[in-house]
Amino acid sequence: MSTPSDNAGINSATDDLGRSPSNFNVLMDLTDHGPDTWVAQSPKYPWGTRIFGGQVVAQALMAACRTVDDEFVPHSLHAYFIRPGDVEEPVRLSVDRLRDGRSFCTRAVVARQSSGAILHLSCSFQTPEDAAEVQTARMPIVPPPGDIYPQSTNWPWIMERRDLPSYPGAGRSVGWARLVDEMPDDPRLHYCGLAFTSDAFQFQSARSIHPLQVDPDEYRQAFMGASLDHAIWFHRPLRADHWHLYDWTCHGLINARGMTVGNLFSSDGTHIATIAQEILLRKHRKFESQ
Repeated sequence: MSTPSDNAGINSATDDLGRSPSNFNVLMDLTDHGPDTWVAQSPKYPWGTRIFGGQVVAQALMAACRTVDDEFVPHSLHAYFIRPGDVEEPVRLSVDRLRDGRSFCTRAVVARQSSGAILHLSCSFQTPEDAAEVQTARMPIVPPPGDIYPQSTNWPWIMERRDLPSYPGAGRSVGWARLVDEMPDDPRLHYCGLAFTSDAFQFQSARSIHPLQVDPDEYRQAFMGASLDHAIWFHRPLRADHWHLYDWTCHGLINARGMTVGNLFSSDGTHIATIAQEILLRKHRKFESQ
């Protein structure tokens, strides 16, 4: 957990940074804060002061990328969301170099604020190999993003979404996403962009199978939701500023937790990544009798 002196160091290191990063490229522009340590800022979000989980995962992955040679690219990450983050405070990212091998290397990252650790992430990197490549996952047949009305207005300065309807009992949610601004060719930035967008769409798959069905406008009054843990397996390179399709399935609900698994496809059907997330879907007390 952070100490008062640690927190003072974070704040003093970011006094000259602009508040509320205006796009994803700025969001990933981490500030050095000592050996294998960086400081990140947060944008303002419409829902309040809570940091979007995908943001912290993306920033933690970028911090880990800063400690590996350019020929290594991420192939998997696993993250636990520990505490809610506050957009009013900078986030300190500390990287532990667990292993450096010839073809694989491993890193651990802890993201902290004044409340303590808010995220723990472990990630593995690999150098590309000339080996067999087989794809069995298939993209569902859905309308292209240009034919879907943009229902979500939470992300206009960073991420654009196109959600398809998720009907009661479906146990599935599908939608298109991309980062808004054109990005440079740095592959690491695009992997981090995937990490940012990957914390979206899955809640609908879990909500759709819950016995209590409410209108979208009543959701926040009926449920308390949060991301608990998150995993991504990166299969192929991507451009996060191009449209990609998320196809999520909820495997079940138990103990107020929902288990969701998804595939990410490029617009031509290439399987880019596999993602799993466990979410909290807890009814508020006044709805417990329903």
